[in-house]
Amino acid sequence: MATTLHVDVVSAEEQIFSGEAKFVALPGEMGELGIYPRHTPLITRIKPGAVRIQRADNGEEEFVFVAGGILEVQPGTVTVLADTAIRGHDLDEAKAAEAKKLAEEAMRNAKSDVDFAKAQSEFAAMAAQIAALRKFRKK
Repeated sequence: MATTLHVDVVSAEEQIFSGEAKFVALPGEMGELGIYPRHTPLITRIKPGAVRIQRADNGEEEFVFVAGGILEVQPGTVTVLADTAIRGHDLDEAKAAEAKKLAEEAMRNAKSDVDFAKAQSEFAAMAAQIAALRKFRKK
């Protein structure tokens, strides 16, 4: 019986993580997902938030912020195709707070529903990034 699963987290720019894990948790479209080896196959969208990966080699937890994307789960493999992905140690709270502030301003000044929706999406992603960053920093 398999005790680990292979995890790949990739964005359009680069591969963020590739390795063996005991457990993966991430924000699915309908709520938080926890994935262990031999999980039922699944494809779903993911929301902005933290992907937490418990490494098989040392038991430490890897942390990656994703700004949405797609999750594919097979019994021995988890693939996260992220719109944007940033390693936990690379997150910058000041930059995220500034981007959130700019998104709030863009929502106030939106001239169309499309402009408002784009700004609202950016605001949600930055708010999720700040929340994930604060959770990561507490560890």
